[in-house]
Formats: sequence, C-alpha cells, structure tokens
Amino acid sequence: MAKTILIIDDEEKILEVISTYLSKDGYKTIEASTGQEALRHMKNSHIDFVILDLMLPDMSGEEVCTSIRQEAAVPIMMLTAKVKENERINGLSLGADDYMLKPFSPKELVMRVKAILRRVNDNDLLADQISYAGGELTIDANSQEVFVMQSPVNLTKIEYKTLLVFARHPNRTFSREELVEKVLGFNYEGEPRTIDQHIKNLRHKIETNPKQPKYIQTVFGVGYKFKG
Repeated sequence: MAKTILIIDDEEKILEVISTYLSKDGYKTIEASTGQEALRHMKNSHIDFVILDLMLPDMSGEEVCTSIRQEAAVPIMMLTAKVKENERINGLSLGADDYMLKPFSPKELVMRVKAILRRVNDNDLLADQISYAGGELTIDANSQEVFVMQSPVNLTKIEYKTLLVFARHPNRTFSREELVEKVLGFNYEGEPRTIDQHIKNLRHKIETNPKQPKYIQTVFGVGYKFKG
C-alpha cells in the first residue's frame, strides 16, 4: 500500500515539484498551503510522512510541527530558507526528523524521505521529547525516561516499549494479540492476556487514577488505545 505524504508549503510551484517527484516514486501526496489546512488533513486522513515549510501565511511551521507532534508520531521533514544553526536546531528539537534548506534537490528530498521511512519502527519515538496534558506525562526519547509531573518513573523495558507503541499510534485501538506481537515479539508463546498485567502495571505508574485511566484506555471487547 502506497505511503501518503502531506506536503505543506504556500508556494504552488514547490508543491507541484515535490508532489510530481514523490508520485513518480509511487507515493500518494496531499497538498496544503496553510497550517490550518494541514492540520485538517492530519485529522481527517491517514498520513505517513509530513514535509513542512516553516514560513506559512497563517501560522509558523514550528507551531504546525508542535501541533502534529501532540497528535501523531509521523516523520516530519522541515523545509526552510532559514540558515541560522540555532533555528535548525530548534526545529529538530520540536520533533522534526530532517531539515532541508531551500533551494533543494527534489531527487535528494525523495531519497531522504525513503531513508527516514525505512528506519521508522515502533521502537523509536519520532521526537526528542513528547509531553501530554501540559507536561503531566513526558516521554524523553534521548534518555529513554518517562516523567510524571516532572518526576522520573521507573518503567520496565516491556512497560517502556508498550508506552512507545501507544505513543507512536495515538487513538489507534490495538488488540491484545497485536500488542503481544509488537512488544513481546513474534516468538512469544504465552497467553495474550499477559499484556493485561503489563498495562495494569504501566497504568499504576503513569496514570493519576489507574482505575479511571486518562491515557491508556480499555476498548471493551477489542483491546486498548492511547489518548494523548
């Protein structure tokens, strides 16, 4: 199934060039010329990758990046004419996976998109740090630590990996079997219900009220989903 790439830029020519090159390589593209339009596409469509210009007419690319990161863990490549090192570092710290300066080579852009998509997997969080509920829950990918109200929480490897799977796929419902496969591996031969205990333990560590969880919610008859 073709990956869908959202291209966000207010220059029609750039949208056309990027879309043409990506389409030739088999990708499906969706175009947006404003930040608000882009966020609507993120909400209403399944997006696998985002190419984001930082200079938009209605809001900054940094604001768009932050909004996307609060809802989804898709890879983000930033495009910009900004050349200052601290501006590039700021973009990457917000959760961008790559950065290309304008003018750029469309062929190189496609190669970078391919490289990023190849390395994407459920063990990676596509941002240096993601916070929820105004910092109530924070996942730091660099240190592989989790914080609740800025205090570190001691998670097991399985609990941390479970949380990453959920954080990479917010609002997606997982069956127990899917979680076992992603967290415990294809070769796990135990009962799928084992994952229930890991989730119970995780809830006790990250939820304010584990009996009424805000983040890891039960979908009765199916499994679990993460509400960021």
